[in-house]
Amino acid sequence: MAQSKTEKTKRLALSGIMLAMSVVLSFIKVFEWPFGGSITACSMLPVAILGYTYGMKWGLLCGTVHGVLQAITGATTSSAFAGMNIGSAAAIILIDYLFAFSVTGLSGMFKGRIKNHTAAFTLGTAVAVFIRYTAHVASGYIFYSSYADWFFGDVMSNRFSAMLTEKCSPDTLGIIYSVIYNGAYMLPELILTAGTAALVITVIKPVRREMLRPHAKK
Repeated sequence: MAQSKTEKTKRLALSGIMLAMSVVLSFIKVFEWPFGGSITACSMLPVAILGYTYGMKWGLLCGTVHGVLQAITGATTSSAFAGMNIGSAAAIILIDYLFAFSVTGLSGMFKGRIKNHTAAFTLGTAVAVFIRYTAHVASGYIFYSSYADWFFGDVMSNRFSAMLTEKCSPDTLGIIYSVIYNGAYMLPELILTAGTAALVITVIKPVRREMLRPHAKK
């Protein structure tokens, strides 16, 4: 079914609004760890809503745009690229921003496969955020493993971290560091985002109607 001009305009306008919301929400920190990493006010949820409403292809596109915007703000407001050469910075942008944020749009992966839309959207959002987490874990291991000794020696500084530092190889320690460091903010954000997703599609009726309304293909 072809998409009408009105439908295209509505889709673009709504997507622009939701992307703007994602950027704004990313600056609202629910909690921020002293060693880095923060839990935002469900900044991924607007893109997840777009992915469920308009399909995964559109969701991936919107997620990629969100990633570009986050890369721009990350380059200007943080030290994420400090000391990096051009090649490493480009790889970080590709993994940590373009890929990691684009997959948020996969929230509709269970739409039509799970009959209950609340369950489908909630599970799809949770899986999409988890995929983003794995991207950050990979990037953390590849580019930031050198921080593992600092993390386990100064930040954690307990018997468990001392045992890890003594027993694990540098590669293994780098993987464990990345899993824990990124999990400290991404896993709580996953729970918060998935829980809010369930609430939004259940309680906010206008949003639910738009998410479940048949949409013409692009």
